[in-house]
Amino acid sequence: METQTATTNEEQNRQTYPFSLPPLGYDFDALAPFIDAETMELHHDKHHQTYVDKLNDALKDQADLQKHSIEELLAQIDSLPDAVKSAVRNNGGGHANHSMFWTIMEKNENGKPSGELAEAIDRDFGSFEDFKEKFNDAGVKQFGSGWVFLISNGSKLEIKSMPNQDTPLMQGVTPIMGNDVWEHAYYVTYRNRRPEYLKQWWNVVNWDEVQKRFEANNK
Repeated sequence: METQTATTNEEQNRQTYPFSLPPLGYDFDALAPFIDAETMELHHDKHHQTYVDKLNDALKDQADLQKHSIEELLAQIDSLPDAVKSAVRNNGGGHANHSMFWTIMEKNENGKPSGELAEAIDRDFGSFEDFKEKFNDAGVKQFGSGWVFLISNGSKLEIKSMPNQDTPLMQGVTPIMGNDVWEHAYYVTYRNRRPEYLKQWWNVVNWDEVQKRFEANNK
């Protein structure tokens, strides 16, 4: 697979119907051994593409909704027509969550946040190690499929786990980072060992991108 330029979160949020699969931005094996190439290919090319296809299918007869970005659609999820609400929640949420997910990963063994983000983590969680422990714990305790997110709630950072493809965007909050704890995100390498996957995932966090998202949320 040739390396492609990743779609930025801003560009993805501005997209309207028909939605499209953003390029991964790096080779399938770029995150190995922490996330294997087979998982990345299936996760991006199959799972995420399916969310996009089903989202577009749900909106094909909804001309009034087609002008909205995915961020806007999810922010008004409770007021969407019943005929499309579940599809937008599940598949639109999956599209938004994964579009973020690809951009916040690169191989960065033992990497750490810096600058204002590091200071905010220390302020709100005690230390980076305490933050990782609390984030991993939230991911382990998320029953079934779901995500664990870091959000900026006013001036405070918070960890929030959500089921299925739910996203803080449905509450008008843009997540700074998030980890996918659906089994399809880790099963090839880790089988049912979710705690091990969560522990190893810190080796592929793109802290520069997370920092950008933190700064954008705190303008």
